[in-house]
Amino acid sequence: MSENQNKVAFITGANRGIGFETARELGENGVKVILGARDNVKGDAAVEKLKSQGISAICFPFDINQFSDHRKVYEYIEKNFGKLDILINNAGILLDNRPEDAANQTSITSQEVLRKTFDANFFHLIALTQTLLPLIRKSPAGRIVNLSSILGSLTLHSDPTSPIYAFKTFAYDASKTALNTFTVHLAHELKNTNIKVNSAHPGWVKTEMGGADAPMDVTDGGKTSVQLALLPESGPTGGFYHMGDKLPW
Repeated sequence: MSENQNKVAFITGANRGIGFETARELGENGVKVILGARDNVKGDAAVEKLKSQGISAICFPFDINQFSDHRKVYEYIEKNFGKLDILINNAGILLDNRPEDAANQTSITSQEVLRKTFDANFFHLIALTQTLLPLIRKSPAGRIVNLSSILGSLTLHSDPTSPIYAFKTFAYDASKTALNTFTVHLAHELKNTNIKVNSAHPGWVKTEMGGADAPMDVTDGGKTSVQLALLPESGPTGGFYHMGDKLPW
C-alpha cells in the first residue's frame, strides 16, 4: 500500500455504481481519491461512506458537460496536490432504446441522442483529459483509464457468433468505439513517457445503467479500472481490457 500513498486519483461520475466501487478499491490501495459528482449531496454521502472505511476521499462538484468544471478541477488539483497520478474517465450515458425494449433502431436514432451521447462519452471526455494532461505529466507514473464497453468492439459487433451481436445501441456503441480510438491515439503520442492510457470494459454490471439482469455485482465493477490505474512500469498501454484479458477492437 505504501507505494500508492502519495498517489492522487480523479474519478468522474464517482458517487455511485462503478465509479464509486473504483474509488473504494483505489482508496483501499492507499490512493487519495477525488470523486467527481454532479450531485453534491450524493457526492458528500459517498465520501462519508468511504471515510467510514478508512479511505482518504474528497468530493468535487463536477459535470463532464460543463467546461468551467474542467478548469475548476484542474485548479483544485494543481493547488492542493501539484500533480495528478490517475484519471478515471468513468462518467457516461446511454440514451438509446435498449435491445430488450426494441429492435435495432440505428436508422431512426435521432441527431439529438447522437450528439448528447457523443458530448458526454467522447467530446467532453477528451476535453477533460486534455485539460488535466499537464498535471498527469507531472506524475512519476501517470495512468489514464477510459471507461469503454465491449459494445464498442466492431470485431464482436460484426461477428454473428459473438455474445453481443444482437445488442445494437447505436449512439452508445459508436461513442465507445470512438473512445477506443482516442485511447489508441493518445497512448501512441505518450508511448515514450511514463503515462499509460488504456480502455476498460468493466463488464455487464448491476447498476442503474446495467439493469437488474446484469450478471456481475456492482462490487466487481471497478476491478478492471483499478487494475489499469495501478499498472506497473512494465504494464501495457494502448489496449482494451476486461479483468486482465485483452479484448478485440
